[in-house]
Amino acid sequence: MTPNMLRQFWSLVETMQSNLILTLDDTSLVNCILEKIKEKEPLNPNQTDIVMDYIRNKLTLIRELAQQR
Repeated sequence: MTPNMLRQFWSLVETMQSNLILTLDDTSLVNCILEKIKEKEPLNPNQTDIVMDYIRNKLTLIRELAQQR
């Protein structure tokens, strides 16, 4: 992921409602975040795979951050 994509990703996570993050199952949360990213920046299939893997790897951190808000 590019530095710009990383910034957009974490900015998006910070602005998402904590309740939404905490109530969605893993697959739904990955898809929700991915769709929001795609709204801002179209992704090719390779980028989509990379972003999905990144989100999956950061799910625990994303949920921990949401719990702390």
